[in-house]
Amino acid sequence: MRQKLARVIGGAAMLALVAGGTACSSSGGDSASGGDKCGNKIAFFGALTGSSAALGINENNGVKLAVDKYNKENADCKVELVPLDSQGSPDQAPGLAQKAIDDPKILGIVGPAYSGESEAADPLFAEAGLVHITASATRPSLSQQGWKTFFRAVGNDFSQGPAAGTYIKDVIKADRVYVIDDQSAYGAGLADEVKKVLGGAVVGSDKVQGEGKQVEFSGVVTKVKAANVKAIFYGGYYQEAGLIRKQLTAAGVTAPLVAGDGVNDKAYIDSAGAAAAEGTILTCPCQPASEARGTFKEEYKALNGTEPGTYSDTAYDAANILLAGIKAGKTDRAGLLDFVKNYSGEGVAANYKFVEGGELDPAQVKVWAFKVQGGQVVPDQEIKKS
Repeated sequence: MRQKLARVIGGAAMLALVAGGTACSSSGGDSASGGDKCGNKIAFFGALTGSSAALGINENNGVKLAVDKYNKENADCKVELVPLDSQGSPDQAPGLAQKAIDDPKILGIVGPAYSGESEAADPLFAEAGLVHITASATRPSLSQQGWKTFFRAVGNDFSQGPAAGTYIKDVIKADRVYVIDDQSAYGAGLADEVKKVLGGAVVGSDKVQGEGKQVEFSGVVTKVKAANVKAIFYGGYYQEAGLIRKQLTAAGVTAPLVAGDGVNDKAYIDSAGAAAAEGTILTCPCQPASEARGTFKEEYKALNGTEPGTYSDTAYDAANILLAGIKAGKTDRAGLLDFVKNYSGEGVAANYKFVEGGELDPAQVKVWAFKVQGGQVVPDQEIKKS
């Protein structure tokens, strides 16, 4: 571990944070649209309010920490963080994307955080040449659209879905599974990948509405109970997952619920109630935040007053990649895009190198299972790659 870089990235060495401390100079190298290398901005794009806000807040707080640390080290040439609250809605995404594009000082984006809003916003970013690194949008097709500005700091659902299916099959050993999804780009895609692994063990499936549009799930609960299943998989976000789990438990269904990273937050327990949530398995193409390198956990809590949550560390790393480029003098959009494309370095959550389509190098992808235990989400085990 290279302590000389600890001030910038919380104790983990980012190899691409090269010399370039003359970023405040207004002459030479790349320049922003305004011709000044200072006063630049990065944005966080994701839900900060609404039914899916907890995961977005986790990420924004990680980005805040990265920017706060950067600005303390570069007090004469600070970078501003612009929060773009999408409420997790694809309908909001194009307008927010255009807002970012229209501000020439915004050089890069951490996000969008969710797959549906990514599908709506990313084509606009691609057209504008505005680089964006998502810390959590896992739909595989996002990297298959030819968007040269898209990068993903975690694994996609081609890694998470099979891992969740493998956990259900090999750890829970469930031979009768019911699969539910919220019809979102993320939830439906993840559920489809789980179904592929489970095959004939899937004895039923159903769809519900997400984004806070549905709160009563008696229809699907009745079907699950009649199917006499050994496990339930849910593709979607924590608010609906919690309500489904609460209503399943009230109906006497004791089969464990397994869900993906969109549910992997303590807000799920708040939605379900601690007793109903107990024993739920939550997957994530990420390591536990407790495993983050260096002093990240302590610094995050000191700034935000709370422990880091799901994707706090990957969002922090994504922000630091953008900040490393700005520090190196890449202060126009084309220069920063090229920097990210060729980036290789170490963060607090993983080592980063992007391959075709902007995907994280598969060698760096990890998928973990977490368990709700004693009213907390705690690490269970890393799910081995098949």
